[in-house]
Amino acid sequence: MSEDEKRNLLAGIRLFVLDMDGTFYLGEQILDGSLEFLKKVEDCGKRFLFFTNNSSKSPRLYMEKLRRLDCIITREQIMTSGDVAIRYLKESFPGKSVYLLGTPALEQSFQEAGIYLTQDEPDVVMVGFDMTLTYQKLERACSFIRRGAEFLATHMDVNCPTEQGMIPDCGAICSAISHSTGRQPRFLGKPAGQTLQMVLAGSGCKKEEVAFVGDRLYTDVAAGVNNGAKGILVLSGETKREDLAASGIRPDGVFLSLKEMTEYL
Repeated sequence: MSEDEKRNLLAGIRLFVLDMDGTFYLGEQILDGSLEFLKKVEDCGKRFLFFTNNSSKSPRLYMEKLRRLDCIITREQIMTSGDVAIRYLKESFPGKSVYLLGTPALEQSFQEAGIYLTQDEPDVVMVGFDMTLTYQKLERACSFIRRGAEFLATHMDVNCPTEQGMIPDCGAICSAISHSTGRQPRFLGKPAGQTLQMVLAGSGCKKEEVAFVGDRLYTDVAAGVNNGAKGILVLSGETKREDLAASGIRPDGVFLSLKEMTEYL
């Protein structure tokens, strides 16, 4: 892209939906220029919303982490795939029982939202990024799905980036379940259309005025380009420039990082 094309792309965006790990920070280290990007967005009269597919933590815990990185936000400025999953359950499976493969933080979020969690013959099995996964949990999920429970997942990410390297994420857990049961999950979070719908609700923006910004083509960028919004790739995390040629997903823009995006706002 030329410099003018980069400026024109960002000029038409009113709401930036920002990935977190690999985009805004990596592990416990904020990426260079991230805070300056947020300030520039606000100075330009635009808005930002953090959206992470990582469902292992609650929005409150993410807000605490961001605060440690000198980034203070409101609850309305952050959303997770867990939030999308809760809304989807309420709209599509009201009052149904759910067996959740998730961390205690995700369990608490579901319970606070009024989702009925059970250990016995659920209507739905919901898989999250369960960093407390045990073989017993995995076995029960497979058994319930074989007996007819709906198979849902908070997000499709296969690996989660950390400062020590990649670790298995929700998509990897779902692959094990699928191999065992022969059933495929319905993935929520990015890039599912439900995510854009939830982002748009109450935003006052048209979908073409929204840009999903992140380091993954198949989730972050696809959430935009597959649903009528914009998808912007940053090369600060998982995806490298050489990966673009082999991907069927074409971002609307490619930047080195949020720091470079700031230069064109």
